[in-house]
Amino acid sequence: MHQAIPYSYKTYFPTTIGLSRDTSTTATTTTTSVADATNVGKLVSENAVIVFGRRGCCMCHVVKRLLQGLGVNPTVSEVDDQDEVAVVNQLLRIIGVDQKSGEPDGSSVQFPVVFVGGKLFGGLERVMATHISGELVPVLKEAGALWL
Repeated sequence: MHQAIPYSYKTYFPTTIGLSRDTSTTATTTTTSVADATNVGKLVSENAVIVFGRRGCCMCHVVKRLLQGLGVNPTVSEVDDQDEVAVVNQLLRIIGVDQKSGEPDGSSVQFPVVFVGGKLFGGLERVMATHISGELVPVLKEAGALWL
């Protein structure tokens, strides 16, 4: 019988900018850790597709794998628990929501959150819905994430 190997998020998710150690795919996805909230705007503006998610979040992994299956190599930024509030505040600032008055339509930023072409695209539900309806590939082409 085989002995179980204990899981450690540090083994699979490096804390510095580098490559993910997920060897189940041949695509190269850059996995970053947000060191401070000032990097958030820069990451959004510099990447055609970026996924922000909690460290070790399975839904973030689902979004990443779906995008990779379409031929996109998204940048994935994994947010630590202690940085979550600052990152959420920066994301709200980027999408134009005033934190003092609250969200205009009652929605809030929930991880994973996907930005395509520097604009908020949505979360897992939006990515899945647009993929199923066939609208995701044209959006990714328009953002320059696909060259098909």
